[in-house]
Amino acid sequence: MKRSSLQALMGFFLAALISSPAWGVVPPQPGTINYVEGQSSIGGQPLGEKSAGSVRLLAGQSLSTQNGRAEVLLTPGVFLRISNNSNIDMLSPDLANTILFLQKGRALVEVANIRPENNIRINVNGASARLLKPGLYDIDADRGQIRVFDGKAVVQTNGRQIELKGERQLELNTQAALKARKFDRKAYEDDFYRWASLRSSYLADANVEAARRYAGGGGWSPGVWADAGWYWDPGFGAYTFIPGDGIFYSPFGWGYYSPWFAFGAPVYGYYGGFHHHFGSGYRPPHGPGHGFSGHASHIGGNSFGSHGFGSFHRGGGFRSGGGGFHGGGHGGGGGGHR
Repeated sequence: MKRSSLQALMGFFLAALISSPAWGVVPPQPGTINYVEGQSSIGGQPLGEKSAGSVRLLAGQSLSTQNGRAEVLLTPGVFLRISNNSNIDMLSPDLANTILFLQKGRALVEVANIRPENNIRINVNGASARLLKPGLYDIDADRGQIRVFDGKAVVQTNGRQIELKGERQLELNTQAALKARKFDRKAYEDDFYRWASLRSSYLADANVEAARRYAGGGGWSPGVWADAGWYWDPGFGAYTFIPGDGIFYSPFGWGYYSPWFAFGAPVYGYYGGFHHHFGSGYRPPHGPGHGFSGHASHIGGNSFGSHGFGSFHRGGGFRSGGGGFHGGGHGGGGGGHR
């Protein structure tokens, strides 16, 4: 290759790196904006497509939507999404204490991964809901409701602690005694729910691209894979979650792959002489002898969870050391889905 051509090529890569929000800056922290659609703002300052990955909701700031929706990163594997005409305040953006207050409107929180050390809380209408397990949580300030599609939360209100598990909700504005009650999930799978599911599917596809790239199967990428955390995918113009090992399923059924699982496993579900059972809800997207499709897999129904993979993580699902954030990727954005 001629020297001039090589210099031009290196110049192209350098320009791409500089333009990427994931390169040369502090890796994403809780409160990082990951996607905006329609009208939204922080402190009256409008957000746009270029806000993804480069703008953060800081302590004391408010994120508002009018005719629009927004997606915010919390701790690795936890996505917060707010609907139209909503307002949410960031009270504490710390990794160990991530606390927000939903003033009005509605928020859905997708939890693909959460650690015992995390204190993730959404405050609403005088109550504080701590999210404890992977799942999907629906917080509605206008109706005064906290709803758990899947997972587990503990709600503190009026000096009491009320446990909410899957398909249970709490009515905060009722005159009757506060009590967890069953709800019909189908009744709440509305436009906002479907939009959140679509975002989850896009980020699962972004995970496949990023995980394969860090495994060495998707072309050049700066840096190395560091462990579980947020990783930038330029094709989708957003951060996605890459687990430290195995595959994690979102509550919508989409899979998040670790790099080795996404690319390079000699036999599906088998490594190091150890066969891992993935659980009754698991449906392989491909089996031994089939090529990797390059797209995220999906399982039907509401069964989801984390599934460890590898000779060092036996029988107990996902167990990973570390857990810091990591920003990777190259190129500035294009939004394959925008």
